[in-house]
Amino acid sequence: MNYPSKILEKAVEEISQLPGIGKRTALRLALHLLDVPKTQADNLSKSIIQLVHEIKHCKKCNNLSDTEICTICANPYRNEKIICVVEDLRDVMAIESTQQYNGKYHVLGGRISPMEGVSVTDLCINPLVERVKEQNIDEIIFALSATIEGDTTMFYLYKVLNDTQITFTTIARGIGVGDELEYTDELTLIRSLQNRVPYDQGHK
Repeated sequence: MNYPSKILEKAVEEISQLPGIGKRTALRLALHLLDVPKTQADNLSKSIIQLVHEIKHCKKCNNLSDTEICTICANPYRNEKIICVVEDLRDVMAIESTQQYNGKYHVLGGRISPMEGVSVTDLCINPLVERVKEQNIDEIIFALSATIEGDTTMFYLYKVLNDTQITFTTIARGIGVGDELEYTDELTLIRSLQNRVPYDQGHK
């Protein structure tokens, strides 16, 4: 593709590195930015810079946050004795959209996947272990994707934390095997949370 401008070519090259965006789509987006008011393009660039440089990970649960402690962890009306373990922010958002869960979260930052080069040390597991030791936790809900990698991660966490008196549950498998949690419809997710089952019993 021949570009009339090196600046345009560079912009297309950078935009095309985003997931799911090819060179043609990147070119269309770049040309669109040239057509909109400069203030709109400036606001977009400022928001991206702010996103990259200012967003934080909550010191308690590893969720993304604007502050040191996220709004969910800081909420005194949420049940601190229940921790829902999820893979990433999108899963937190999916569960929060059901408005059926009032406990706290712990975001692992992924799932154990040797094929993708993700090991135990790549995940936020040690902080979860520390939370369990320091806090009076009654229940841990495993709300991970219904995949082999999700099951492997749940099994590892169960083994690591099994010497405690905590009840381990997993969301009911109304979610199809192989499905990603973030793409599950709200009704199915609500029922899965309400009908969660003991983890050790469901995986014998």
